[in-house]
Amino acid sequence: MTELLLPWLPEGRTVRVDGRGEFFVRLHRHQDPAAPVVLLLHGWTASSDLQFLAAYEQLAERATFIGIDHRGHGRGLRSPDPFTLEAAADDAAAVVQAVGFRRVIAVGYSMGGPVALHLARRHRDLVAGLVLQATALEWRATLSERVLWRVLPIGGSWLRTKGYRRYLNRAVPKLLGVDHHLQPYIPWLVSEMSRNDAFAMVDAGRALARYDATEWAPSLGLPAASLITTKDRLVRPSKQRALAAALGATVREHSGDHLAALADAAEYSTATVELVELVAARAAERAAAGVA
Repeated sequence: MTELLLPWLPEGRTVRVDGRGEFFVRLHRHQDPAAPVVLLLHGWTASSDLQFLAAYEQLAERATFIGIDHRGHGRGLRSPDPFTLEAAADDAAAVVQAVGFRRVIAVGYSMGGPVALHLARRHRDLVAGLVLQATALEWRATLSERVLWRVLPIGGSWLRTKGYRRYLNRAVPKLLGVDHHLQPYIPWLVSEMSRNDAFAMVDAGRALARYDATEWAPSLGLPAASLITTKDRLVRPSKQRALAAALGATVREHSGDHLAALADAAEYSTATVELVELVAARAAERAAAGVA
C-alpha cells in the first residue's frame, strides 16, 4: 500500500476539555513569547488543515497559533447534539483556555467567520482582534439565499457515498491545476476531505441558514481586518464588504473564488499573515493605551 505524501503540518494534539470532550488541534508555539497568538477557525465542510494548509508555514514564522477542527468536521468532536455556531464558538473558547492562551486573534474563513464573531460576543475577554475571510454578516437576506442554504445541507447525505469520493478525485486536481505546488498532496487532500460527519454537515448548513449578526456585530468594537474574495460565487463580495463596514475593518481584496485558500495558496498565505500582523499591531496599541 502506497504511503500518502504529507505536506508540512504543525503538531497535531488532542485537547481534552472537561464537560465537552476531546478536540483535535494543530498547535505551533513561536519561540518569541511576544509573537501574536492566533486561533484558526475553518469553514463549512473543511478542517483546519484543509482551510489553512497554505498559511501554516508562513504563519509559523511570525506567530503562535492553534487550529481547531469544529465538531463533526475533519477530526473534530463527534457529538449527538446538533451543530450550532454558538457551540462551536464555546468549543473554541474552551480549547484556547485549556492550552493556556490568554487572548487570541481569531481568523475565521467562511463559516469560521460567524464562529469568530460569536466567540468575540460570548467570550470577549479571550479575543484581541478579528481577521474575517470570505464571510458575511448573514446569508438569509434574499429569497435565493434562503433557498440555497436550505438546499445545500441536503447534500450532506451525498458525503457518505462512493460518488462523493469519485467527485473529489476529479475536482481537486482540476481546482489546483497542473503546476500547483500542492499537486503531490492530492491523495492526502482527498482523504482529508472525506473525514466529515455527514449528519453534522447538515446541521452546520442549517445553522448557517439561520445565522444573522447584523444587529450585534457592529458593537463588538475590536480591531478587525477582512480578506474579500472578489470572484466568490458562494459568499457574494457585496456581503463581505458589508461585514467589513460593520466592523470598521481594514480591507484587502483577493481576485479569487471561495476556494482561494487552496487554489491560490501563495497569495492567500501572504494576505493572511499581513492581516494578522496588522490586527496584532492595533491590538497591541489598544492594550498599551489601556483599552480592553
